[in-house]
Order: sequence, then structure tokens, then C-alpha cells
Amino acid sequence: MKKLMISLIALAFLITSYSLPALSGEAFAERPEPAYAKWGILAMKTAKEKYPSAKVLDYLHISREKKRNSEIEKFKLWVEDGGKEFGLYIDIEFDPQNDRVIRIHTRKSAN
Repeated sequence: MKKLMISLIALAFLITSYSLPALSGEAFAERPEPAYAKWGILAMKTAKEKYPSAKVLDYLHISREKKRNSEIEKFKLWVEDGGKEFGLYIDIEFDPQNDRVIRIHTRKSAN
């Protein structure tokens, strides 16, 4: 009986003192905002301007392409408009020195 009580006390101590990342808040730590975040917002805004009644279901940052004097952020948005879903590619070319937009190119995916 004495061994059982000691075992239960030790077990209770271990359970209450053991810190799991999910319980301590480490798993929910904020991540820094990705560099493409503001361009993703612009991509969604561009999609809404081109398709005003559409709903953006999801978006994917494809890549960043570096050119001589500019950079291009590439996104693919999944959009629903008039009951039809389609992919919408949006490329945003900008000057990395001042973040000035040079051009925005949009195209529907083939499928």
C-alpha cells in the first residue's frame, strides 16, 4: 500500500510538472509575417477588382523571381465566380528598392 501511494504521488508530480509544448504556449508562438504577405493582399484585391462577384477560396504563393531591376511575386488563387471554380494566376512585378508596382499580370488557369 505504501509503494502504491508513493507511486501515485510520483506520477502526479511528473504529470503536473512536465511541460508539453502545446500546453506551454510554445506551439502557438506567432510566426513572423512572410515577405510576400503584402503582395498576397494585393493579389487578392486584384482578383476582386477583375471578378467583383467572385469569392477567393484559397491562395498559394508560388515563388519570387528576381530580375535585373525588379522582382516578381507569383501567386495562384482559387476563385469561385458564378458557381464555377477556377485558378487565377497573378504576377506582381515591383521595384524592390521602393516597393513601387511596375505591372500586374493576371491569367486564368486552363483547368
